[in-house]
Amino acid sequence: MRVIVTCGPSFEPIDGVRRLTNFSTGELGLLLAAELSRAGHEVICMKGDGAVSHADAGGARVIGFSTNADLLAKLREFSGGDVGAVFHAAALCDYRVRSVQDHDGAVMRAQKLPSRAGELTLTLEPAPKLLPELRGIFPNAKITGWKYELDGTPAEAEAKAREQLIACGTDACVVNGAAWGAGFGFIEPSREAVKLADKPALCAFLAGWIGA
Repeated sequence: MRVIVTCGPSFEPIDGVRRLTNFSTGELGLLLAAELSRAGHEVICMKGDGAVSHADAGGARVIGFSTNADLLAKLREFSGGDVGAVFHAAALCDYRVRSVQDHDGAVMRAQKLPSRAGELTLTLEPAPKLLPELRGIFPNAKITGWKYELDGTPAEAEAKAREQLIACGTDACVVNGAAWGAGFGFIEPSREAVKLADKPALCAFLAGWIGA
């Protein structure tokens, strides 16, 4: 089976040298890519350029990406019915920079904003969300999204994961973060959450899930 795994952070430029990004090492996606490769799948691992993990992706083909739009374009290169599963674990930016203004409100357009410009104001706008696009790109695939939640209870984190399933037309969601607690939860529609203790357990479970 051809499988796509996304991992690591995207970034959105502020200017030619500065950027907004999320904290993500990319380790989980690389471990998952290796596990899927060992299981005999043809794995394409799209890894954010800012990922710092040196985990071995096994026999997976690793492709770098930068911004949300760049990842979307690269995913579309593999569009069609021959992709059997997509694991979208990348930590993508929720916002991108619409404009940068100086203290007088004038828009600054330099490739490198001067470090002595004083106080600056960044105006952010929502960045493109990829998960809702995936069903149209990969119509026959099992698609799994991720939900990382820091605030709230495990029940509230699970509820948000289930909302994602409905909103994005995905088959499953992996939930984790402080709101969920230790380990990971695997959520499918109309089924009880499956609790996985750590990254190796999650990777082994997901490899078995797509083969079921």
